[in-house]
Amino acid sequence: MDPLRGALLVAGTTSDAGKSALVAGICRWLVRQGVSVAPFKAQNMSNNSVVTVDGGEIGRAQAMQAHACGLAPSVAFNPVLLKPGSDRSSQVVVLGRAQGTVSALSYRERKGALLEVVTATLADLRSRYDVVVCEGAGSPAEINLRATDIANMGLAQAADLPVVLVGDIDRGGVLAHLFGTVAVLSPADQARIAGFVVNKFRGDPTLLAPGLDQLRALTGRPTLGVVPWADGLWLDAEDSLSAVTDGVLGRPAPPWGAQWLRVAVVRFPRISNATDAEALACEPGVAVRYVTEPSRIEGADLVVLPGSKATVADLGWLRRTGLADAVVAHAKARRPVLGICGGYQMLGLRIADPHGVEAESAAGLGLLDLEVEFAADKVLQNPAGTAWGHPVRGYEIHHGRVVRSGDPVLLDGPCEGSDAGVVLGTHWHGLLENDGFRRALLARVAEQAGRTGFRAAPGTSFAAERAAQLDLLGDLVAQHLDTAAVRDVIGHGAPPNLPTVTSGLAGFIQ
Repeated sequence: MDPLRGALLVAGTTSDAGKSALVAGICRWLVRQGVSVAPFKAQNMSNNSVVTVDGGEIGRAQAMQAHACGLAPSVAFNPVLLKPGSDRSSQVVVLGRAQGTVSALSYRERKGALLEVVTATLADLRSRYDVVVCEGAGSPAEINLRATDIANMGLAQAADLPVVLVGDIDRGGVLAHLFGTVAVLSPADQARIAGFVVNKFRGDPTLLAPGLDQLRALTGRPTLGVVPWADGLWLDAEDSLSAVTDGVLGRPAPPWGAQWLRVAVVRFPRISNATDAEALACEPGVAVRYVTEPSRIEGADLVVLPGSKATVADLGWLRRTGLADAVVAHAKARRPVLGICGGYQMLGLRIADPHGVEAESAAGLGLLDLEVEFAADKVLQNPAGTAWGHPVRGYEIHHGRVVRSGDPVLLDGPCEGSDAGVVLGTHWHGLLENDGFRRALLARVAEQAGRTGFRAAPGTSFAAERAAQLDLLGDLVAQHLDTAAVRDVIGHGAPPNLPTVTSGLAGFIQ
């Protein structure tokens, strides 16, 4: 087989159409073929992020895609990250570093300069890897944003990329989504759409086939694959909260012992790094739920306050909903509470904001003897240490600094953390991914909550669970995509002389 060199942009008809997963799957499949491959997302909007080995911050989906390639996460894989702090403003992270806050309108003024950053970063990646698989953002059919687009067709034109368009059939209307997305694009943009992928299909393929034939007749473009619904895919899902609202996270296996352990994770309006709870959900007998109102705290064995992009505002929401009182009552009843990053800060006595990072200070919940002060610059690091005798690693992304703590430390090493018995807290994300510490935490929670029949499973490996998910994505691509056609698109671009879609469905509706 000839050596493969080139690039591909995977765009989606909607957010959560499956772009991130498909990119990871294509990357995993290519690596298995001996191809050196890197992921790339020009612009991501997400509060789920990680710290890279080069000391920057990128979207967690690109870190997951990097793992699929066998690479350490790098700022080059996601040069622009937008972290929403409200419905109308976002922090802008460029090449891993925060560069202020913008509104939707003011951000448009910066896109010209950012396009230069994006294209230069992509060109450098293409010089170092055989293939770069790019992920679009949202949908290219947002034609009101096309003039300043740097992530979808704007990137495809600037970097000369062929495009595969993926649609989620589980939402319904996928044929209309695929056809309509192509139809609203300009002829020049349409010329880059090489084909379609249908995602999350469950049912009889023979019923779908006539629709795909009509789609090809209407657009001149083939469907390169129909990926079936895979119930086991849930780890590292960037839009996981859109599918899980007050429901069980993941697919928990039966308990190792005689009892389940129940975990309630508060779903803040501006929750960040919600994926911290996923390691708990990998454990047999641990049922993890996102909660948004006080009654869901009742009966939980462990309450987790996760990270937040707007800590003070989300603390206010916690009080308005009654969840704050429920969390405090839970702790006062000597039942465990764990705070992570912003959630850790909320558990203290006070959050001070002298630099106007979040525009106001606030009293905390008073469950930890802790005072936090926001600094203008952000902490970004990958610390290591020990906790309860276990080696641990994690990553930190926060403006808050602990200025005083009177509680015993949770972690030994160059890090912050509090262990006040039933109430624990840390600035570390990823701490629960450390298998030994996680098992020790679950054993402690079970004892404190009176779940004497719960036993932490001895062999759960979070790293192995993640690797299995990535292998499953690679298998889905290998088995359900026309991989020869995908290779051809990567190596040679979209076929020449593709028709421009100008007409509707007349004559095709039976």
